Amino acid sequence: MARQLDEQIAGRFPVGRRLRILDVGMGQGTQALRLARAGHTVTGLESDPGMLKVAREALATEPAGIRERFRTIEGDGRDTGVHFLPGSFDVVLCHGVLMYVEDRDAMLAGLARMLASGGLLSLLVRNGDALAVRPGLAGDWSAALTAFDTDTYTNRLGLPVRADRLASLRATLAGIAAPLHAWYGVRVFTDGVPDEADLPAADELERLLAAEDRAGRTEPYRSVAALLHLCGVRG
Repeated sequence: MARQLDEQIAGRFPVGRRLRILDVGMGQGTQALRLARAGHTVTGLESDPGMLKVAREALATEPAGIRERFRTIEGDGRDTGVHFLPGSFDVVLCHGVLMYVEDRDAMLAGLARMLASGGLLSLLVRNGDALAVRPGLAGDWSAALTAFDTDTYTNRLGLPVRADRLASLRATLAGIAAPLHAWYGVRVFTDGVPDEADLPAADELERLLAAEDRAGRTEPYRSVAALLHLCGVRG
């Protein structure tokens, strides 16, 4: 996904421009820190105190220049209007968050308002059109059959959450003046790999990432990815 995000940023903004980036639900700060290291000014918004602590501890080990351009705020992504003025950011990230939000469209509208004209909205969601793939490949036929007719599932944390469908999100993004510009699949081949599995050797890992990257931008593979990465552009 980082490759996909970098591709969209490079295609939309001049090389070397220091962007104002908001990461909503930044978790432990993996993407936010990566973008701060690339020279951008980053604000991380996170509602979970434990995750925020991890992100702040990671930030504390970074050089002073990175710490100076990285701000962390404890807060909810549904309340961006409380923390920021409209048009305050060039890029807004919301990765792995929407599945926990009941009123998805209202939150997305709030995120779009945070973008300056021409700004990029990057979303990572569970693919509601492919919920049967994981249980089907695992041989859990009852779960696979159930997944065809629902948009809910139990995630790896054991929590009941919602998946989103591409057509529905496309319509929402058009309605909030941040129409879909590009979309990718994420975890096409590797969704079934256990979380505790060791990384392969470096050369094998590079081939794996190359295969995932190619599949994530190629039909029909991207349509059955576990996750969808959608990029909208503020009009």
